[in-house]
Amino acid sequence: MAKYFDDFSVGERFVSESAVISEEEILAFARRYDPQPFHINHEAAKASPYGGLIASGFHTLSFGFRLFIDTGAIADCSLGSPGVEAIRWLAPVRPGDTLRTEVEVAAMRPSGSDPGRGVLTMDFSVINQDDTAVLTMRSVILVRRRAGESG
Repeated sequence: MAKYFDDFSVGERFVSESAVISEEEILAFARRYDPQPFHINHEAAKASPYGGLIASGFHTLSFGFRLFIDTGAIADCSLGSPGVEAIRWLAPVRPGDTLRTEVEVAAMRPSGSDPGRGVLTMDFSVINQDDTAVLTMRSVILVRRRAGESG
């Protein structure tokens, strides 16, 4: 069933499926977008404070967001995002880690400029196989309202 702004509620939660992040993915992303030594070079990574290869935080963000998108929660209503209010990288992500994303609707309000839209504030947590949050983020997402629903 399609979900629109007025179908969401504060406190509503979404939990994604889990997925493994591979070394190949980590290396490919880092080589292209974040070529720091601890993301692309095994020897340099071993000598780093992380003690081994880790994923770019931006890769973790992208990977976790994709897991949320795959839940379908905003598939029919998303209009994009005007931004992220906060993001924290809490623990390194290593090759072979299994990640899932948990998202909670923290706040919602009708758009002040377009009665056909609503604004969701959503709190994201990307969690590894040890139930450790590796990333948290608060994001604002613009979503459609059903035709005729406003006010």
